[in-house]
Amino acid sequence: MSSRRRSRQRALQLLFTWDARRQPLDDVINGYYDSLVEEEKPGRDAFAVELVRGTVQHLAALDEQIAKHAAHWKMDRMPAVDRNILRLAVYEMTYAGTPAAVTIDEALELARKFSGEESVQFINGVLDAVHRETSAKTP
Repeated sequence: MSSRRRSRQRALQLLFTWDARRQPLDDVINGYYDSLVEEEKPGRDAFAVELVRGTVQHLAALDEQIAKHAAHWKMDRMPAVDRNILRLAVYEMTYAGTPAAVTIDEALELARKFSGEESVQFINGVLDAVHRETSAKTP
């Protein structure tokens, strides 16, 4: 598994925990790394932390973009895993400069691992719509 893919998985786990608990982000990050078994303790994953901090910082704008393209789904009614996969992916596409094709592919891999096949299709549809909209705005 690539280091970026592993970072995205960690970012999803961190964001999921933050979304569920609404604790201060630093507490979530510290708790995540402190809870790992001693043999598994990696160093702090800078890319994962950057993704989570950026996602939380731009949460309102990300949720607005997602909600606009998630037909018949309110953000708080989406499965938490799907909601946070979408947030991470839209953040990466919109603010982190990751190419849309890479971002969508990585989000779909996260959905396959942590959610279900219906979620894969849903996430793909929403991300494709967000990408079409954002690329139409860019000359």
